[in-house]
Amino acid sequence: MESSNQTSADRFILLGLTSTPYLQALCVLLILIMYLVTISVNVLLMTVVGTSVQLQTPMYFFLCNLSVIDIGLSSTIVPTLLINTVARDKSISLLGCGVQMYFHLGLGCTECITLSVIAYDRYAAICQPLHYYQIMSKTVCICLASGSWAVSLINSAIHVVLTFQLPFCRSNHINHFFCEMPPFLYISCGDPWLNELVMYIAASIIGAGSFLLTLISYFSIVLTILKMCSTEGRIKAFSTCASHLTVFFLYYGTILFMYLHPHSDNYPETSKTVSIIYTVVTPMLNPIIYSIRNGDVKSSIKNKLGLLI
Repeated sequence: MESSNQTSADRFILLGLTSTPYLQALCVLLILIMYLVTISVNVLLMTVVGTSVQLQTPMYFFLCNLSVIDIGLSSTIVPTLLINTVARDKSISLLGCGVQMYFHLGLGCTECITLSVIAYDRYAAICQPLHYYQIMSKTVCICLASGSWAVSLINSAIHVVLTFQLPFCRSNHINHFFCEMPPFLYISCGDPWLNELVMYIAASIIGAGSFLLTLISYFSIVLTILKMCSTEGRIKAFSTCASHLTVFFLYYGTILFMYLHPHSDNYPETSKTVSIIYTVVTPMLNPIIYSIRNGDVKSSIKNKLGLLI
């Protein structure tokens, strides 16, 4: 028992997405493409916003913040995933695992809060247009952004410390493709009641709180849209809201499933699929759905390309 404890405390073995060779090759190709798209589109958005005077608004400030989060979230997971999939040595050190878990939890939590802040920003712009720049002043924007980062990183530190205080004597093999908290609760031979309690409290306050704020914001937006006289305006606004809510439910649904179901109910293959959605897919979709489809962004990109040509 001591030997097993010592081994699991030194290094962990990440079993990855699949052990089937041709599926490994397919996964590496698809995830690499999505990762490159994520980096390229988010960098493009930040460059365009940073160099366009007409895009210096609260909405694009938060969208750039979201781009930083998405690049960080993907980069925390995908490079390690790709290397572990093709490498023979699939182990990761205790320190490396802790760092990856810390940044994944911190960035994931920051994204939850930021998505709700973006929804509130859209509520203020559409439902309170005359008071928009008073509601979303520069000071308020900075406080909301910095507050979301601070709360998320502190929350992440608490979870990581509690996780690695658990005894891991069952195995040092993690049936997952990165160091995520729920699989560690499953392999622990101790009672993770405190970890689960803290996780449920954090999920209820941060996750459910952000979820409700976003729903309330979009519900208010829909009520305002219904009062519009222009049918074309209503259709365009509903189309925008529908795309935003699609990404919103995709992200929150997978996050809440992963962190709120009991650790004793272990579904490794399902958990891997769910984790891929919110660590790889949504960071790629966010800039496309929230920004690149926007007319102002499209025209700014065309102008920049025109200057280069």
